[in-house]
Amino acid sequence: MKISDKPFVETYDKLFIGGKWVEASSGNFMNIINPATEEVWAQVTEGLEADVDEAVKAARTAFDHGPWRKMSTYERAEILRKMAHLVQANAERLAKIETLEMGKPYHLALPEAKNHHQWWYYYAGIADKIHGETIPFEDNKHIFTIREPLGVIGAITAWNTPLTMTTMKLSMALATGNTVVLKPSESTPITALEIAKLTEKAGFPPGVINVVTGRGNNVGKRLASHMDVDKISFTGATNTGRKIVNYASSSNMKKVSLELGGKSPQIIFPDANLNAALESAVSNAFLLTGQSCTLGSRLLVHRDIYDRFVSKYLEKVKLITVGDPFTNVNLGPHAHEQQLNKTLEYIKIGQEEGATLAVGGGRPKDLQKGYYINPTVFVDVEPSMRIAKEEIFGPVVSIIPFSSEEEAVEIANNVSYGLTSGVWTKDMTRAIRMAKEIRAGSVWLNTFRYVRWVTPYGGYKASGWGKENGVEAIKDFTQVKTVVMDLEN
Repeated sequence: MKISDKPFVETYDKLFIGGKWVEASSGNFMNIINPATEEVWAQVTEGLEADVDEAVKAARTAFDHGPWRKMSTYERAEILRKMAHLVQANAERLAKIETLEMGKPYHLALPEAKNHHQWWYYYAGIADKIHGETIPFEDNKHIFTIREPLGVIGAITAWNTPLTMTTMKLSMALATGNTVVLKPSESTPITALEIAKLTEKAGFPPGVINVVTGRGNNVGKRLASHMDVDKISFTGATNTGRKIVNYASSSNMKKVSLELGGKSPQIIFPDANLNAALESAVSNAFLLTGQSCTLGSRLLVHRDIYDRFVSKYLEKVKLITVGDPFTNVNLGPHAHEQQLNKTLEYIKIGQEEGATLAVGGGRPKDLQKGYYINPTVFVDVEPSMRIAKEEIFGPVVSIIPFSSEEEAVEIANNVSYGLTSGVWTKDMTRAIRMAKEIRAGSVWLNTFRYVRWVTPYGGYKASGWGKENGVEAIKDFTQVKTVVMDLEN
């Protein structure tokens, strides 16, 4: 399939509110750009604050008076399973949309899309297993807890993995009995609208799921500051996360979970399986054109193997192909022009700081259109350099030498982020020791970027609050009520 086929060029002229497709109050549309061609391939209606109010009202009504929260957990699980079947059946279409929206190579998007139904199956299995506890204390008192849904969840997703984030946030929030108002990124909103169509077929009651497309400075802000929203689940930039916290605290003190930025290290010791580490260090630095907060953009290599490893690494990077994401390339384009310009600016910063530009550094000369950029590697990087400490969100790797385990830990922890990390060594005692010392929400030992529906996912420090995925996520989408009964009165 070629981009020129444009199989999904259409106008999405409605918002999904209260189980119906309704017109936005603005009457305006947002252009959705294909990053591979820089052409408009779709239009989406632009929601405003008034539309958020209507969506929240619908979600509140569905939560307080609708059947979703009150239906048996078995019935709720059955609807989630129906949704899993629909997502699985529509995997090819969802993958093509993601490629058109943000440029992920289709041959990579498709296998991921074929796995996304697993989130729905997993949380369908959890839906009827959420329970409280009995607390023994005094003989004449019966004390127990009830774990209840929070209410209306405002879910705000980023643009880099729209299908994954939409799937994660909806499946977790709905399994726990909440209702949702979803605000997708303005540059990749169509996946959310397509998922909304599937929720209709799955049989979710009206108002349980609502989708409002629009811009962050009105739709996102209104949702985060709304007095009738009980929680915000946000994925995006750290600076925006700080704004979300301020909106939440200055309104009704709603709960907030944040999955924010990262600057993840991959630490490679001399005794590692170097072939496996080399493959991981390449693929998990440039995947998604570097547009993922989980990628290992800081490569820490022990000095004893530094020259040999870096030489092989650069050879592999030079073989990476860039181009049309509907062909068998390794890298597609950046998702939008703003991110391309940001990456180019950081490459300039790295050169000005004195790092050695070993590979890449510019745009492919043979691609006249599209937000493409060559994979870029800086070597002999100092840990204090901006390219080694700040999130670039592009295919730019900083390779940093280290001499000891203690130095590696210090370098790994000396950034404001703490989302993910990786350690490559055959010494399991060292591996566990490193896992304990690294300040990150996930530490992957002799593997990297292993994020699944069963693995709790979330960061330390400026990488966010709370967890998504796994049983752990249930805590962030429910609240505990304590009940004390006096047995003598």
